[in-house]
Amino acid sequence: DKSDILGEEIDSFNEIRKTLDRDITQDALDMIEKDPEMKNMNSTVLYNRDWHKGVVGIVASRVTEQFYRPTIILTESNGLATGSARSVKDFDLYEAIGQCSDLLESYGGHMYAAGLTLRIENIPEFRRRFEEIVTRQLTDLSQVQTIEVDAKITLSEITPRFYRILKQFAPFGPHNMTPVFITEDVFDAGTSRLVGKNKEHLKLDLVEPDVNSGIFPGIAFNHSDKYDLITSGLPFDVCYSITENEYRGKTSLQLFIRDIKKRDIF
Repeated sequence: DKSDILGEEIDSFNEIRKTLDRDITQDALDMIEKDPEMKNMNSTVLYNRDWHKGVVGIVASRVTEQFYRPTIILTESNGLATGSARSVKDFDLYEAIGQCSDLLESYGGHMYAAGLTLRIENIPEFRRRFEEIVTRQLTDLSQVQTIEVDAKITLSEITPRFYRILKQFAPFGPHNMTPVFITEDVFDAGTSRLVGKNKEHLKLDLVEPDVNSGIFPGIAFNHSDKYDLITSGLPFDVCYSITENEYRGKTSLQLFIRDIKKRDIF
């Protein structure tokens, strides 16, 4: 049946895309972590000729979520650097990129998201000038990341059916943000650990007391500073969005952790 074959091809394509998304996001975060100067900048401009053009937009969004600063992810296409840009609240990304138009072949977009193309040899100067513009325009207020939570839920409420309903609200972007949830009073199942080349990320296994939801996995990029809190045996709160994780052909739900806070005990 042609429809079955087409469906299988679409599923295969989606699996490949999700793998690329995960791997390239990890590459981008590692590039920042390994470069102290880049880690302390007010903007991110990354280039890798081997990154897949089809996922640079979502990678830019994920890097922006982690470092909360204007981010541009570039790859090579037809001998030029091309990619996607994502912004933070109240920063006009399109206008900032426009101030570098003499270095660009083309660009387009709006305040919070844009696409651009430039010569590869222009990337260093573009990165330098874009950083100057961002530093000059960002206020201290806009650099303090705030996370807007959509709902407080328990881990037991996160089911495949719940996730299917969430996906009906897609596509997500600057004007339709990915739903963010908070779950309070969770504990480490005893198997959470540091991961990444420099042990800068947290792979979490979470449980809720008095709730028969089993162990729920999560990933927290650049949250190694919370490891002692996680493994202290005390309860904590997690703020997250819900994603799919594919491993060895199996798909499961996991938490994409935005923040971890110590639970106040009175």
